Amino acid sequence: EAVDLANSTRYGLSAIVYAGSADRTERVGRAVRAGIVWANTFLVRDLAAPFGGCGLSGIGREGGDHALDFHSDLKTLIHADDRATDY
Repeated sequence: EAVDLANSTRYGLSAIVYAGSADRTERVGRAVRAGIVWANTFLVRDLAAPFGGCGLSGIGREGGDHALDFHSDLKTLIHADDRATDY
């Protein structure tokens, strides 16, 4: 019921799960539609891990390699000698 309530919104920036067992926080954390889920803690962040929301929250992922993907446009350049290079 708690997961259904959390997922009933169009937003999903973050969520917090407090539970007595690691198995329950893992199960509920995986089921909640949010960009980051804290389990029995709050505002702990690994700056190398992506951060961002789901649905109408946020503008994509920040942090880690995902930030580069969001702020970059992939281009393929085809050379006359049939070489392809991604930039």
